[in-house]
Amino acid sequence: MSTSFIDTQPISPITEEDIANYLVQTPDFFERHAEVLASVQLSSPHGGRAVSLQERQAELLRDKIRGLERKASDMIRYGHENMGIGDKLQGWTFGLLKAADPGDLPTVIARDLALCFGVPQTALRLWDVAPTWASAPYAQGCSDDVKAFATSLVQPYCGSNPGLEAVSWLDEPAEAKSLALIALREEPGAPSFGMLVLASPDVRRFQADMGTDFLERIGELASAALSRLRPRA
Repeated sequence: MSTSFIDTQPISPITEEDIANYLVQTPDFFERHAEVLASVQLSSPHGGRAVSLQERQAELLRDKIRGLERKASDMIRYGHENMGIGDKLQGWTFGLLKAADPGDLPTVIARDLALCFGVPQTALRLWDVAPTWASAPYAQGCSDDVKAFATSLVQPYCGSNPGLEAVSWLDEPAEAKSLALIALREEPGAPSFGMLVLASPDVRRFQADMGTDFLERIGELASAALSRLRPRA
């Protein structure tokens, strides 16, 4: 007498993942069943209508091309903006080089920054300068607190006006809604010997999350030029 055994284990249903894995592992499936590929209908993201797989792929490709075009346009715009900034920086630097009298440099630096970059208000103060320049207006009115604050800046301060002492150097302090404060020093890590203030009535002009590389270059160039007013051993 023979006995047959029947497997009563339930059969797991085929999942979407099983189908996807099968199609990935069987690349010639649609070659053997081209009619299936032609009949596949997908939902279009533009209006929710049903489209063929080929049309859906074309839509995806068009979307990708549009995204690349936007990125290319942004890169071109940024390139033009950077070129414009570079031209302005070069013009400002020429002004520093053409200043024959070192005592004129603080005025030239602040004035030309306003003119070249459209900064509504600028101010500059120095300390620890050579005796020749110690009585100049730009070497007056700097407390120990502002000197310590400037030395503590490892990068330019950008943001709102919290009522810092340096704001009082401006012609119209009440109009300063956003600030950039740039410490002046002869080399990185050295104590500061001055500070440059840029101010705008636009709260968005100088923001805390903005990049400071360009402002750092301005600080380095201004510091190098103003080092002519420092005491020499």
